[in-house]
Amino acid sequence: MSTFVWHGHAILRAASLTGCTALVLALAGTGAQAHSPSHHHRDPARQTLGAGDGWASHGTGTTGGAAADREHVYTVRTWAEFKKALADGGDAPKIIKVRGTIDAVAEGCEAFAAPGYDFGAYLEAYAPETWGLEQDLSAEPDDSPEGLRRASAAAQDTAIKANVPSHTTIIGVGRNAGIKGASLQIKGVDNVIIRNLTLESPLDCFPQWDPTDGDKGNWNSEYDTAVVYGSTHVWLDHNTFTDGEHPDSEAPTHFGMLYQQHDGELDIVRGADHVTASWNVFTEHDKTILIGNSDSESTAAGDRGKLRATFHHNLFSGLVERAPRVRFGQVDVYNNHFVAEAGYSYSLGIGKESQLVAEHNAFTLAKGIGPAKILKRWNDAPLTARHNLVNGRPTDLIAAHNAELPGTPLRSGAGWTPTLRTAVHPAWAVPALVKHGAGAGRIG
Repeated sequence: MSTFVWHGHAILRAASLTGCTALVLALAGTGAQAHSPSHHHRDPARQTLGAGDGWASHGTGTTGGAAADREHVYTVRTWAEFKKALADGGDAPKIIKVRGTIDAVAEGCEAFAAPGYDFGAYLEAYAPETWGLEQDLSAEPDDSPEGLRRASAAAQDTAIKANVPSHTTIIGVGRNAGIKGASLQIKGVDNVIIRNLTLESPLDCFPQWDPTDGDKGNWNSEYDTAVVYGSTHVWLDHNTFTDGEHPDSEAPTHFGMLYQQHDGELDIVRGADHVTASWNVFTEHDKTILIGNSDSESTAAGDRGKLRATFHHNLFSGLVERAPRVRFGQVDVYNNHFVAEAGYSYSLGIGKESQLVAEHNAFTLAKGIGPAKILKRWNDAPLTARHNLVNGRPTDLIAAHNAELPGTPLRSGAGWTPTLRTAVHPAWAVPALVKHGAGAGRIG
């Protein structure tokens, strides 16, 4: 064994794969500050985000419902109980403990269908060979197949969206707690914690066909698993975001295009600010995380100087893209493990006026996937990418991108230096550490 000194800690580095367990145990001890909140409590539901733990610790910090009185502590087992608990007590601090798996669509998509809606009739009416690809469906009357689809979609929208109020902690109890088929709306609020939940992406029961989207038309879906919209101080920790029982690989095609029924796993948009996502698993998804939803100047006015987020000790595995895609925000991405498999497009998207810092991350790329694909330039914006490993080797991600894609060069130097970090681990240790610590079922 050899000794690696990192931020004042002596870490035993295994000389071979047989030392992996020792390495993880050593890092788990020295990295306790990164793995757990600094404000310990017997009840994990009252734990708060530690000082200096990412952007959500900035200013007033993030305490969620830690100050809740007994009357505002709920244990829920059904979707109805969950929504009732969210609505009870307004913005008074509250803790919602989730036991087991709550299904927001337990009765199936049929429960939302408007009278007369028929998917077969929809396909027949808007097939490209009869409808064409030049006229959209927005002018279709209410009694048309598209009008009935709209009514059905509106019913689902009302049913599966859950508005999370300020000063709220939502936490899974034990190893098997989760919510499936729901869209958590963290909208226009402050001080929210979501922990220890398996969150299965909502399935859009009624995607819209848009003939004018691209050269061949496309299916567009709604409902992010969680959306942080104009909210501040949000901490998402030890959750598992997944498509679960409905992966895109099993979705059918209609009109020659994938019948896409998923949107994002996590969106941070519309002036949202001060977000920390730590020790989560993001898996089995296409458009994973979007930070800033538009390049338009009207949107930019509310996003500039905001959209500040930290991602650390997360696993990004089996994804296609957006891990995350960034506009405007100062986003710190460190100590994450990215695993790229078949179907991979890119991990980190460089968007309009973004200031991304990506350091001390590990990338595991399947055969045939090169490091040039890790970064994707959507707009010309500088970034910092240092001390990252690709398949165990130190790699300059910007240089790799520019060497293979000289027509869309990336510029180095994000223009800021992150200071809100807990223990920073060397990139070689990240895969094992994240494997043993990230995701739901680890706390509570």
